[in-house]
Amino acid sequence: VAKDLGLHLPDISDHGVHILDKGRTQYFALHEKTGHLVTAERIDREQLCERVQQCVLRCELIVEGQM
Repeated sequence: VAKDLGLHLPDISDHGVHILDKGRTQYFALHEKTGHLVTAERIDREQLCERVQQCVLRCELIVEGQM
């Protein structure tokens, strides 16, 4: 994520970068040391998308401040 946004790792905390998942469980997080998007919770496809052939989890990346 840091590389895609053209930010260096210290800039991530300066810009207040946050991952926002829809729903109660936060499935994704931003790794502070690498800037990679990682899974924060176990993702159980059968539980989340029982009767759906294509399972999609959406999340938003929020960057505070100017870029």
